[in-house]
Amino acid sequence: MNPDTFAAGQPLGEFATIREEAPVSWYPAPGTSGDGFWLVTTRADIEEVSRQPDVFSSYERGTIISADTFGQPEEQLQTMRLLMLNIDPPEHSHLRNIVQRAFTPRTIRSLEPQLTEFAHQIVDRALAQGAGDFVEDIASEMPLLALCELMGIPNADRAKIFELSNRMVGFDDPEYQTSPADGQVASMEMYVYADELAAEHRANPKDDIISRLLRAEIDGDNLTSEQFDVFFLLLAVAGNETTRNAISHGMQAFFDNPEQWEIFKTERPLDTAAEEIIRWATPVMHFQRTAMRDYVLGGQQVSRGERVLLMYTAANRDGAAIAEPDTFDVRREANPHVAFGGGGPHFCLGANLARAEVRIMFDVLADRIPDITPTEPPRALRSMFINGIKRMPVRYPAT
Repeated sequence: MNPDTFAAGQPLGEFATIREEAPVSWYPAPGTSGDGFWLVTTRADIEEVSRQPDVFSSYERGTIISADTFGQPEEQLQTMRLLMLNIDPPEHSHLRNIVQRAFTPRTIRSLEPQLTEFAHQIVDRALAQGAGDFVEDIASEMPLLALCELMGIPNADRAKIFELSNRMVGFDDPEYQTSPADGQVASMEMYVYADELAAEHRANPKDDIISRLLRAEIDGDNLTSEQFDVFFLLLAVAGNETTRNAISHGMQAFFDNPEQWEIFKTERPLDTAAEEIIRWATPVMHFQRTAMRDYVLGGQQVSRGERVLLMYTAANRDGAAIAEPDTFDVRREANPHVAFGGGGPHFCLGANLARAEVRIMFDVLADRIPDITPTEPPRALRSMFINGIKRMPVRYPAT
């Protein structure tokens, strides 16, 4: 539960020991009496939990866990329950269906020419600088531009979305000079922005997710302003933070494994490489569920009301599911990772978009900046939720 544990990178050795010796194990929460969580570290057990939303609820206590979660006020939990990731079927299914069509493989394929153009624009700017921060110059730009295009956000506002997103998920890192309270303020600022955007789209409807959300009906009723605001926040933050960190970790993986960069540049195994980068990064480290009845999981008796923490980072190095999981292999064919969740109703809505962004960005980088090199070690985000890279100084040699 301590963000310092992750400040220098993921504790993969510790996760391996836990996975081998006690794959489902109880951890008491600091400063509480009797509260805590079951830590789940294998792919099979995570899938078992994820595919039974009637047994393991996202709604009961929400899906986000931190040191501040325990003893959380009921009114704060009620606000969290407005987010789609904290809702159970059948209500979750109604909400998800509103935007599902915007993220189908066919829809994402139609976006690929625009994503490719974005990638070239990003590289043009990087090459003009000659050197810079890979996270800011490249990794953050692709998902921001994609989301602006998909959601009808003016490009001029992408820096605002980036800044609000950082404040909402980066409050455990002192560099961002923020706090859980400021994270709540950033959420409110995101809601205000969403209201302004909604007003503009109502006046001038477009063919994008925002207009579709505003036209959508659930059980015959339109989305309330509150539902729209939290939906916008989820799409903006989830689509920004996750892909940015996948691209950053992917570049660092190539720096650490230069032979894989040579293979990628020569053979272009685009689909398998994108999947491996996403597994390797696992940008969201975990989500939690709450047991709605007594249940035996991994040989352990989980009691009704207890938290279950799905540690995706640990499961994505599970040798029982993935061959040689500690090897970064861009040709990997069998790759049943859980970076998008363990299946079930909460499988990542934007998985197809994330794959396309990662695939296209690295394809263009390999063409245009094949000799990109690091100039300093990367700096990890201090967070026990997002596996992030804050800074990655690099040089952009022109070919």
